[in-house]
Amino acid sequence: MKGRVSEDLSRADRPATHARIVIIGTGFAGLGMAIRLRQEAIKDFIILERGPALGGVWRDNVYPGCACDVESHLYSFSFAPNPTWSRAFSPQREIWDYLRDCADRFQLLPHVRFDHEVLRAAWDASSRRWNLQTSRGAFTAEALISAGGALSDPLIPELPGLSSFTGEVMHSARWDSSLSLKGRSVAVIGTGASAIQLVPAIQPEVKALTLFQRTAPWILPRGDRAISPRTRRLFRAVPFLQRLLRGLIYAKRELMVFGFRTPWLMRLAHGFAMRGLRKAVKDPTLRAKLTPRYALGCKRILISDNFLPAVTKDNVHLVTSPIQEVRARSLLTADGVEHAVDTLIFGTGFRVTDLPLAKHIHGRDGRTLEAHWEGSPKAYLGTTIAGFPNFFLLSGPNTGLGHSSVLTMVEAQVEHTLRALQFLDASGHATLEPRLESQEEFVRHVDRKMRGTVWVTGGCSSWYLDKTGRNSTLWPTFISGYRRRAGAFKPSEYHFNG
Repeated sequence: MKGRVSEDLSRADRPATHARIVIIGTGFAGLGMAIRLRQEAIKDFIILERGPALGGVWRDNVYPGCACDVESHLYSFSFAPNPTWSRAFSPQREIWDYLRDCADRFQLLPHVRFDHEVLRAAWDASSRRWNLQTSRGAFTAEALISAGGALSDPLIPELPGLSSFTGEVMHSARWDSSLSLKGRSVAVIGTGASAIQLVPAIQPEVKALTLFQRTAPWILPRGDRAISPRTRRLFRAVPFLQRLLRGLIYAKRELMVFGFRTPWLMRLAHGFAMRGLRKAVKDPTLRAKLTPRYALGCKRILISDNFLPAVTKDNVHLVTSPIQEVRARSLLTADGVEHAVDTLIFGTGFRVTDLPLAKHIHGRDGRTLEAHWEGSPKAYLGTTIAGFPNFFLLSGPNTGLGHSSVLTMVEAQVEHTLRALQFLDASGHATLEPRLESQEEFVRHVDRKMRGTVWVTGGCSSWYLDKTGRNSTLWPTFISGYRRRAGAFKPSEYHFNG
């Protein structure tokens, strides 16, 4: 302990490392921003990564069955196509390999500082710089880009008695690959996007699987398929064909917006989902438990071809009674039944609306981003925030999607950030931040577009909603509209200094 204290003190005495731009995070958003900077011949930047390797959510989520729920040719950078995707919906390892290949291809690794967790970032008005304190030293920057992502910090519910459990405990995003589940009695808590992938993957291996469901999810077919070697060779030889496929997938998914805004179209999808449920689950009692009681689309729509069949297996038991208490080797539910288990797996998602970094970032008035937001995240174009000069937030408020690849939004944010930085260079100004009235007008625009969508009329409680009940997570309409707006950098929407 004495050595650790001495080490921290020695780091505190070191002069801060300066870079024109500091990026936080090496997931898709952080790497995408870095690639575009290098493509524009901007090389004075550092990327701070709290982990020992790059990749963000695709580095951390190694649970069995982990894969993307958007087609690979759209869930990738438009400026870094990959003709070698093996499947329509790529598995985790393949996506992580793609990110590492991008980092190598665009020479990003010299810019990355691994094992550097950001503990505090504060704007200094006198020097017009961001001062950052990390777990391994201090940094200063003229511009700060936060690309930590919303799916970075796992959410584990506060269950009474959890600390008394003597078996194995893990979250899907912190999977222990060294632990064999063979012959174990496993409890999976949650039936969200991660759980419906891992349950079919581990079901054949475990002795017994007790699945604790709070809310039944709506599930549509995945329709995954292998991409033949011949097709991959064709994409490599004729890149236009891959761009064409990407465009077709994008257009198909844009049309899905009509469903979220048009009740009768969503009813058609409801009927399709119910037919799939009836086909996969013959037992009427089990089927009733798996039938959602809210409008399709109100919560995240899940896609799977094998989750429902897995739940019908003899070694799987679905429990819908709430967990009342965790005991040494069991879980007690509200109906008085005690379920014996030796392994707990949480598939309970992430902290989305209470962004963990928000409590560490201090703006012009010294207050944190968390204090500014007061429980409801807001930003101009979901990217810049009044009171936070030269600060850019990728995957920020109202840039998530319920129908398509979030990377299409990230790329638009990256281009807006790039144009803002280039404008600072060209104009000679030192700082920029959005006008408060511009930010408020954008938020009103989003809220107007959100009215009438299933996300606010569907009658459910979802992780899309923040503490105030506002949907501060999703973009409520077509991606094309956001891309047009974000693509046109308007100096009139900003304050400048210096």
